[in-house]
Amino acid sequence: MNTKLHAVTDAKGRPLKFFMTAGQISDYTGAAALLGSLPAAEWMIADRGYDADWFRDALKDKGIRPCIPGRKSRGKAVRYDKRRYRRRNRIEIMFGRLKDWRRVATRYDRSAKTFLSAVALAATVMFWL
Repeated sequence: MNTKLHAVTDAKGRPLKFFMTAGQISDYTGAAALLGSLPAAEWMIADRGYDADWFRDALKDKGIRPCIPGRKSRGKAVRYDKRRYRRRNRIEIMFGRLKDWRRVATRYDRSAKTFLSAVALAATVMFWL
């Protein structure tokens, strides 16, 4: 079983929302699912997988400035704040800390619903208690 976990975090790298998709599904699906529940923010830092014009426009409509590098295949290069983009490591650190829980790292749960519950429990204990 292959899955992708999408997350929204605060500025300190603490997870606020999770969404899980199948591994072969595009990142755009996770972006569209989490778009409606984004908290008020000044910036959105995301990796190249979330680079789409519709996503950038939706973020701008919400008053959020995107800091997303363009895909390699994009015809016209997109400008982004490279210094701000370096802060994306906080998100990677959050995922790494979640994998400190053996149950999350080894994916013991066969059911996606149970796995997402384990991820939410791990995130609550590690970041919020």
